[in-house]
This record gives sequence, structure tokens and C-alpha cells, in this order.
Amino acid sequence: MSLPAIATVIFIVIAIISSAFRVLKEYERGVIFRLGRFWTVKGPGLRIVWPIIDKMTKMSLRLVALDVPSQDIITKDNVSVKVNAVVYFRVVAPEKAVIQVEDFFYATGQLSQTSLRSVLGQVELDELLSERDKINHELQDLLDRRTDPWGIKVSNVEIKHVDLPNEMQRAMAKQAEAERERRAKIINSQGEFQAAQKLAEAAEIIEKRPAALTLRYLQTIREISHENATHTIIPLPMDLLDPFLKKILGKKIDV
Repeated sequence: MSLPAIATVIFIVIAIISSAFRVLKEYERGVIFRLGRFWTVKGPGLRIVWPIIDKMTKMSLRLVALDVPSQDIITKDNVSVKVNAVVYFRVVAPEKAVIQVEDFFYATGQLSQTSLRSVLGQVELDELLSERDKINHELQDLLDRRTDPWGIKVSNVEIKHVDLPNEMQRAMAKQAEAERERRAKIINSQGEFQAAQKLAEAAEIIEKRPAALTLRYLQTIREISHENATHTIIPLPMDLLDPFLKKILGKKIDV
């Protein structure tokens, strides 16, 4: 055998041997098929995959954020809205993600869209806007059960945005304004009721203790004296004039 032929054979052998060595990262797993049949799942590190005999498919175990595009949804109370969401999932069984489904990422995305329309079509608009945590949990539980045969674990689902029609936005704005006015009237009436209660309590105290009225009168005069006014009119209680009127008229005048 000539020297060039020997060199060619040696080069081919080295190339085949070098192609048998594969490196898997910490977050990767290698699903190996031997002669077309599933054999094993290899962990991270240096792995040997025999050419022709073995075939390895790399799978990432990292968390994936899947953006679900806006879906046209009709709620239970016949309101048309557009809703988009994000789904967080990861591969927990690499062999199932390779064997059970052709493209697990595409399949999970399509399932997320249909599940979003199915779940939100069973709730009313008020529930969709006020109870997102509950709806997110329902979506997560539904997707997790349906993707479990594929070796997928759905960890979380979040509704990102709810796009309402302009007519519905104006109606909700009017409703919110009416609700604010109602609360303001209730607070105002409660304030008037409490003020009336305090005035009634003050009247009872003054009735039992007339000296309290005199103290209040003197306090009012003091407050008036601090104001910048050129003329101050001070009402004089008729009780103070009673002794003088007795001397003049010789009897008490009832006021």
C-alpha cells in the first residue's frame, strides 16, 4: 500500500474517532438512539457516541419563556377582547420530548393558544380583569396536565395584556366615575351624620353645664380679637344685663 493511501486511511480513522466524542453542557441532556431504538439519556460532560451506530439529540433543560400572541376571545358575557400571555415551561423528561412529540416548542405554543381561548371564553369580563391570579392558575394547571405526556413541566402562566374595545372602555370609565360619585356622597353623608351626633352631644353637655356655654363664648371673643378687623361686634348675653334690669324695673324680665 502506498504512503498516500496509508495517510488517507489514518486520517479517516482519526476523523471517525474524533467525531465520536461529544461534550454536553450542564443544562443539556443527550438522548441517544442505538440503531434506531431509544437507548439512554446522557448527562453533562464528555460522552462517546459511536458513528453510524448511535445518534444523539441534545435537549436543553433550561426554563423557556413562550410568548403567546394576542387571541380574539369572546367572554361569557359576550364581550370581544384581545388577550396575550406568556407561558414558562421546561423539559423534565428529555426522552419523552423527543419521542412523544415532533416539535415540543411548536406544540406547546399551539396548545397554549387554544387553552387560552377555551378558559377565557368561560369567564365574564369583570372576572377576567379582577381575578387574573385565579385564571393564571387555571391555565397553568390545564397546560401542565396536557403537556405532561410530552415530558414538559409548565411552571407558570401570566396574562400580560387585555385589549378592550373603545366602546367598552368608555362604558367602564362612566361606571368608574359613577362609582366614585356614589362613594363621595356616602362619605359626605357619613360626615354630616357624625357632625350632627357631635353637635347633639355638645348640646347635652351645655344643657347640663351652663358654664360651658360661657367658656365657649369667651373663646369665640378671643378668636375674633386675633383677626385683622377695624370693627368688631360682640354679642352680649342678656343674662349679664339681668341684674341691671332688676334694679331699673324692679322685676326680672324674661328674654
